[in-house]
This record gives sequence, structure tokens and C-alpha cells, in this order.
Amino acid sequence: MKRKICSVAVAVALPMMAGTAYANTPSAAELQERMFGSVFAEYYMPDRKKTRNVEFDYLTRGPGVGLELGYRFDDNWAVRADYARQRLKNKLTGDRITGNRFGVDAMYHLNDSNIYLVAGLNRHTIDKTNSANVGIGYRAFLNENVAFFAEANRYQGLNKGTWADAGIKAGLTYVFGSSSAAAPAPAPAPAPAQPAVVDSDGDGVPDHLDQCPNTPRGHKVDERGCTVYQEVEQRVGSAEIRVLFAFDSAEVSREQRADVARLADYLKRYPTATVEIEGHASRIGAADYNQRLSERRAKAVADLLVNTHGIERSRISTVGYGFSRPRMEGATREAHRANQRIEALVTARIKEPVMR
Repeated sequence: MKRKICSVAVAVALPMMAGTAYANTPSAAELQERMFGSVFAEYYMPDRKKTRNVEFDYLTRGPGVGLELGYRFDDNWAVRADYARQRLKNKLTGDRITGNRFGVDAMYHLNDSNIYLVAGLNRHTIDKTNSANVGIGYRAFLNENVAFFAEANRYQGLNKGTWADAGIKAGLTYVFGSSSAAAPAPAPAPAPAQPAVVDSDGDGVPDHLDQCPNTPRGHKVDERGCTVYQEVEQRVGSAEIRVLFAFDSAEVSREQRADVARLADYLKRYPTATVEIEGHASRIGAADYNQRLSERRAKAVADLLVNTHGIERSRISTVGYGFSRPRMEGATREAHRANQRIEALVTARIKEPVMR
């Protein structure tokens, strides 16, 4: 979906910018060996995996602003450093999350064209990730020094699993200094196209009645042209609680209660979330006995959440799996200790758009 959004954004922007390009656009020879700086606005779209994962704080899309500084070596090659201040969103709570993106890119400008390609590396402070990006952009000069540009990038994750974000940005570039190279002969500007648009975003609501322009395609809308949402139950994450039990015991020791407290804090932070506590046992003893032992362990953690941390009993369910789902195979002491554990599966109500 993000690839499609980026592709559409660039496809729409290129002809618009081409129509407004300054007649005396500097040539590649005039731009080489010159520094440039840019300011831009950005719209960043995290991978859907991030919106469903507590490790990424359920990040979803949001805007940003930033700066660039670069140097053009020759007709084709340039290098730049860019910085963006981003304001993304927590999908569960709607809270804004602010952070930075730092990047370094190599840029390749196509011959006889204002189109360029980029590739580079980035650091994202919001979710503490690194990425490699590739992208395409277009620069339309307004005069010898000032240009408008639009760009789309794909960010491939280099840590915290496999993920791919996307981003689009647009802004102004200033090329420092001047060149003595001869400027190309001015070309006549094409006549601006003025299409008659009645429903720009194609949602079925005319522009003069549409209170939510640019509704994503495929979303069901109301009479005002705004997306219709529904609440659905969705499993949003799983977390292993590091509660390790003594042999043949379902008692949670004082030293083992820190993760239970962290789970309680998480449930208080997301009051619509529910949790299923899973109890597990090692392969020592009879299956029936270990089944009952795992159920007692799950109940012991649930009782802690209710009696010590004030979590409503209705938000907690428990289940025991005996030794049917071992974390570590084998009959070693380490395997038995690893399998005597508790896991928690968290479910929450999330707003999702209704599709047409």
C-alpha cells in the first residue's frame, strides 16, 4: 500500500512541477562543484507491522519537517546529509510521538533530466532503528538558484526484524554561488492545464461538499466525505513474563514480580486491552499433574494482577498447557527451567477503516 501511495505521489507531482519549471533552468555543468541546502515537509508511513507491535509502540503515519545540506561533485553525482523532525502517532491511544531521523544519501542525477535517484542510510530515534533507503525525486528550478523538489523513499529495516517504511517529502532547494557556464536557450513554457475536477479524491462526494479531502481510495465514507471507522478486537502483541518457578511450585517469589508489575502498568496504560495468561511446565512428572500445575501458575499471576495491582478480573483469562508447548527441547536442567514459565497474550480494541 505504501509503495502505491509513493508511486502515485511522484506520478502526480512530476507533470505539475514540469509545468512550472523556470525557463532558464541551469544545466548540469552549471550545477557541478556547488553546495546546496534544502528545507522540506515530510509525510512518513511506518510498516503495518509497526502499528501492531508493542516493540515499536504501535507507530502509525505522521508529518515531519527537515533540512538538507549537500554537495554536487559533477554532472551526475552528489552527496547530502538530511535531518527530519517527525511527529508520528500511537495507533492505540492517538498520542503524538516525536523523534528524529538522520540520514546520509548518495544522489545520481539522470542525464538531461531533472529526475534523480537516491540511496543511503538512516537512524530513527523514535523506535531506535536503522534503515537503508532508496528513492526517486524531481527538482524544478524557479530561477538559477532556487528549485522546488518532491521525493519518495522506501526505508528497509536493518535491525529489529524485517520491516519497510515509506516516506514522501517536498520542499525548496537553494544552490549556493553561481556558474559562469552558458545558460541554455529559453524554451517556451507549455500552457497550464486546467482540468475540470468535480471529485478530486474519487470518494463519491463532490469537492464542494467534501469536508475530508484526500480520503484514501477504497475507504467507505459518510455524507461529509470522511472515512467510516469500526472497532474490532485484535491481538496486538505477546510478551513473555520472566516468571520462573521453582520445581513443583506455583508460587511467585518476590524477586520474580517485576515483569508482572510491568504487565500491569501496560494494562493500565491501555484500558481497553485484555490479556490471556498462559502457564507452562517442564517435562518432569505425569502429564495430568503438570497440566494442573501450569493452570495454578497462570492463576497465581492473574491473582497478583488483580489483588496487588488492581487490574479488573474481567480483563484477565488464564489457561494451562502443561508441557505441551516447550520453549526449549531436551531434558537438561536449563530446558526444564526455561519451560517452567508464564507468557501473556494481549488483545485490544482498535479502530479500523471500513472498506468499500
